[in-house]
Amino acid sequence: MSSNFEMMEALQALAIDKGITVDTLLDALANALVSAYKRMPGAAEEAYVTIDAESFEIRVYGQELDEDGNVAREWDDTPDDFGRIAAQTAKQVMTQRIREAERDMKYEEYAGREGDIVTGIIQQTDSRFTLLDLGKVEALLPQAEQVPYERPEPGNRLKAYIVEVRRNPRGPQIVVSRTHPGLIKRLFELEVPEIADGVVEFKAVAREPGHRTKIAVWSNDHNVDPVGACVGARGARVRMVVNELRGEKIDIVPYTDDIQEFVMKALSPAKVKEVRLDDDTGTAEVIVPDYQLSLAIGKEGQNARLAARLTGWRVDIKSESQLADEEAGYEGEEWAEGEWVTDAESGELTWRPAEGGPAVTAEEWRQGGDVVVDAPAGGPPTGDDMAAPAAEAITVVDTASIPEPPEAPIPEAAAGNDAEPASVTTSADEREGAS
Repeated sequence: MSSNFEMMEALQALAIDKGITVDTLLDALANALVSAYKRMPGAAEEAYVTIDAESFEIRVYGQELDEDGNVAREWDDTPDDFGRIAAQTAKQVMTQRIREAERDMKYEEYAGREGDIVTGIIQQTDSRFTLLDLGKVEALLPQAEQVPYERPEPGNRLKAYIVEVRRNPRGPQIVVSRTHPGLIKRLFELEVPEIADGVVEFKAVAREPGHRTKIAVWSNDHNVDPVGACVGARGARVRMVVNELRGEKIDIVPYTDDIQEFVMKALSPAKVKEVRLDDDTGTAEVIVPDYQLSLAIGKEGQNARLAARLTGWRVDIKSESQLADEEAGYEGEEWAEGEWVTDAESGELTWRPAEGGPAVTAEEWRQGGDVVVDAPAGGPPTGDDMAAPAAEAITVVDTASIPEPPEAPIPEAAAGNDAEPASVTTSADEREGAS
């Protein structure tokens, strides 16, 4: 071919421009030339093309196969005008093969990189997904993988976590996430050399994207404080991660094999007084001071929920007062069902629970608070003793659980000793229905 040298130069320039090896292009060209040859009259059914990488000489060889599929005869069947025909036919096929080779190279570049972090420029966004430009390829950020309240702006740079790499006819499809817990770990790896070096490692991550994340870290070197390494001088390291997450709060706690201590740390910033473990149910009963209860539970239960995910234990939080009430035999909802009646002996308006048991007078109800309705022989506990269980069982009722007494006058007959208790208002459910 007179233009062999020019074609070889063009292939080499194309290979450099597209980042494809010359051998890949030569294989694609050989396949294209076989296709062109087989469209010619009198072409052999079986054939192959060879291309000399130095001289760029192109030869076509026909083949005849026996019944077993083995080559019985082979001959040089290069047409005289094959150069002109090849040039016309190969261009279109070559373009297609080059595109396929580019797609394969792009896929291989990202295949197996699930779990890595990438930085892209936001191209466009809608209600379904956001497209990130990673350079040679695009990444897809589905709406389900986006953090609530984040508003991707085209042109801004964004870091994301690769969750899946798919092979697609148009090229690799890289699915990324901003909500995956793995994003937290990768962001810290970028900011904390001790994590990248393996000195400090993540033991657990619990995240509610856009709101709060808790991480448990461990140091393989007793001279390195894992929490301090992640926080950095004056909080510089953790601040970089928080900024990337658009202000998401991050709690960093030290990991320990001691479950009780781990649960205490996981509920940070709340202060915990005691943790009781039930191995059979996997429940950690956490006792906190009364003033720490709301902090331990967190807004809408978030702090307790994240602590449970971080530790793998069901977390049941109680204040010291709640625990004391339980241990003292505190009753609440059991007294919500019953009726207000006039006691035949005393003539007092009294609430009698449907399940039976001691009654509460209207006067006690008006005073409010807790009422001791069943106490040991020594009398009801008072003051600080109320928080401790008595020697014998006692029952404490919260009057707030009992419906309001009726304002109707007490029938005079109700005060007589022989009279039956007169029912004034029945159960709480009936009272609610009447209102």
